[in-house]
Amino acid sequence: MDHARASRSLLPRLATMAAALGVALVGLAPAASAATTFSVTTPYPAVVVAPGAQVTFNVDVVTPAPERVGLALSGVPSGWTAAIHGGGFVVDAVQTNGADAATVRVDVTVPATASGATTIDLTATAGRETRQLPLEIRVDTAAAGDVTLTTDFPSLRGPASQTFNFNLTLSNQTAEDLTFAVNAQGPDGWTVSAKLTGESQAASAVVKAGSTSGVTVSATPPDGVAAGQYPIQVVATAGARQIPGTLEVEVTGSYSLSLSTPDQRLNGHGEAGQSTDLALTVTNSGTAPVTNVKLSATPPSGWKVTFDPESIASLDANTTQTVTAHLVPSGDAVAGDYPVTLKADGDQSTTSSVDIRFTVETSLMWAFVGIALIVIVVVGLGWVYQRYGRR
Repeated sequence: MDHARASRSLLPRLATMAAALGVALVGLAPAASAATTFSVTTPYPAVVVAPGAQVTFNVDVVTPAPERVGLALSGVPSGWTAAIHGGGFVVDAVQTNGADAATVRVDVTVPATASGATTIDLTATAGRETRQLPLEIRVDTAAAGDVTLTTDFPSLRGPASQTFNFNLTLSNQTAEDLTFAVNAQGPDGWTVSAKLTGESQAASAVVKAGSTSGVTVSATPPDGVAAGQYPIQVVATAGARQIPGTLEVEVTGSYSLSLSTPDQRLNGHGEAGQSTDLALTVTNSGTAPVTNVKLSATPPSGWKVTFDPESIASLDANTTQTVTAHLVPSGDAVAGDYPVTLKADGDQSTTSSVDIRFTVETSLMWAFVGIALIVIVVVGLGWVYQRYGRR
């Protein structure tokens, strides 16, 4: 009987505990389901941009279970362009995995004539459920800011044989990140290139709001370009924005010095200890004068080489001047061939050298001495024969 009474008293307690547990589970159910609700969100659904800007919204799509979600845009004004991108493509749907958010990108191009506020709706459809995400864009000319292209050295000067390199600064003082491309153009025949610093391969790069980027412009003149001033046009483009810049190259001319002989024969000959004259030609085939041309030589040890004249004050373009080199081999030089290097140097870092083969010949005096000795020997033999031959 006591046992039955105890059982009856326990039943109300169990019922109360079950009811409390049921309430608790009901309270937890919304939290659990809320974590897997079908949603379409973006961290910045309303932006302010300048006319002609390009706007990007990063959108996250979440579903309770793996599912295909259709995507569509509406409310795009005439003259505007808008598209949904994902994986490098324009997409009409996204596949979720039921756990992580699937991310897409909505790109909107604002025309340069736009003004006021606009709302573009992104509609996501999963089965029978639909979610709508309003994307608000307010166009304000005050958000345009300023974009500049500057350099400390807009003009460079040098000979036509060198490449001219300019360093510029592209400053984005607008309220938005801008994607820039740069282009440069020079006169006909010139090789000109422009690139954003650090972007050797990419055709464009993003310059963040309030930041700067370096721009390098390289200009190479064609062969034979005349001395003068040449403009280089540079343009940085970001959407409808174009930021022009003008550079200038002053070509002082080309310098090409060559040293040779009138008949192009690179040899000479003479006696040891005797001076031999060798005619040389100094030619400037460039487009500007070469100044202070000095002649020098590297002969064998003990030799002496002088020039007449020793230097040329100025040699005009496409002109030739003749110089005489006086070569004196050492007195004890043995007959044979010797190399002699002759050189011409100008002030404009121009130089030319030529190697001459000089042949040292046996002196005629020794030939006469030899002949005299032979005659003496013959005469001596004749005298000996006449005096002692009859005995």
